[in-house]
Amino acid sequence: MTKSAITVSGLRKAYKDKVVLDGIDFEVGAGTVFSLLGPNGAGKTTTVNVLTTLMKADGGTVRVAGHDLATEARAVRAAIGVTGQFAAVDELLTGRENLQLMVDLSRVPARDGERVVTELLERFELSESAGKPTSTYSGGMRRKLDLAMTLVGDPSIIFLDEPTTGLDPRSRHTMWSIIRGLVADGVTIFLTTQYLEEADQLADRVAVLDQGRLVAQGTPDELKRQIPGTHVRLRFTTAAELDAAARVLPDAAADPEALTLRVPGDGGTKSLRALLDRLDEYSLSAEECSVHTPDLDDVFLALTGHTAEVAK
Repeated sequence: MTKSAITVSGLRKAYKDKVVLDGIDFEVGAGTVFSLLGPNGAGKTTTVNVLTTLMKADGGTVRVAGHDLATEARAVRAAIGVTGQFAAVDELLTGRENLQLMVDLSRVPARDGERVVTELLERFELSESAGKPTSTYSGGMRRKLDLAMTLVGDPSIIFLDEPTTGLDPRSRHTMWSIIRGLVADGVTIFLTTQYLEEADQLADRVAVLDQGRLVAQGTPDELKRQIPGTHVRLRFTTAAELDAAARVLPDAAADPEALTLRVPGDGGTKSLRALLDRLDEYSLSAEECSVHTPDLDDVFLALTGHTAEVAK
């Protein structure tokens, strides 16, 4: 069983008469990526602020890295790293100087500071630019430096708030690779993102927050299977085969022009095997067979009533 890095039970937070978090519960396994999704105003930022000790909850219990958030806040801070939506680098300093500043502010022994800075510059492929002012860095380079600065204290849990916002596709994929590498090293990632593809690519578990309540939790595949629209697409070589298959599968929808049959299903192997056995029973075979499932955009829209573009 995976050890829990974060455990949240009955978390509540309100601003005057506005309830922002209405008793939410979730658990984050150590060494995994947990992604919190939700539309604007859903409570994502408030959740992160509470878990990172920047804000006090009104109720509920939270344990982060084995420490009680209410009574061991200092121990929690020592175990976590936080990378905000905007890169928190000093543009007047070089990349190396930004990292050295974080070393000086951390508990890293002075004798190890230079080694830590050098290793992080190499790890994030910033060595060649280390002596240049960060004002000359690209957006992707700044985000990498920002994450490198977060790693100075060797945190076991990292909170990433929309880490790839504004990056080009290449830089985004580079960040994804870095995040996967961190998880492979045993780091736990708590991710908020406005890119649902990002959650689909990275997250072991996803929670959808809407109006202060968690409306769904599970792996990306589990959530997608809950949404209607999963189907098997069969393509045949002749109209006669298509017609014959349509008679055998009365719930299917035929497209005569494309010679395809859309068969509703749950995307599981058991139902797919039953479908193929059904065709084989009538000596029918499809030239192509593919399973189509809703993506996280569909899940998000179905659960919150909002499109993915407003998720931040």
